[in-house]
Amino acid sequence: MTDALIERLGALFVENLHIDAPPPDTDLFESGTIDSLQLVELLLQIERRFGVQIAVENIDLDNLRTLGRIARLVAAQQSSSDPSKGKTGNTESQPKVTELRAWRARGLR
Repeated sequence: MTDALIERLGALFVENLHIDAPPPDTDLFESGTIDSLQLVELLLQIERRFGVQIAVENIDLDNLRTLGRIARLVAAQQSSSDPSKGKTGNTESQPKVTELRAWRARGLR
């Protein structure tokens, strides 16, 4: 399953970030493949494309360093998500990347 996720992540890099997908074990930060703005866009696209939501305070940069690690993170998020809970009802839920981007677009009002 991880190989299929790596392939889909590679397509995400090309289609949404407009950069060539690096090998699965290349450190995205040390190699300069992505910068901080591209990281936010990457997280947003992961949420959209894979249907997972990553709480901002749960982001561990070590899990985002390579395509292989990102694939494992996505697989873990997908297997731990409970579709019966949905996206409503929890007023104490943590901010998600998509929410942060919307707040930024509105000028954090």
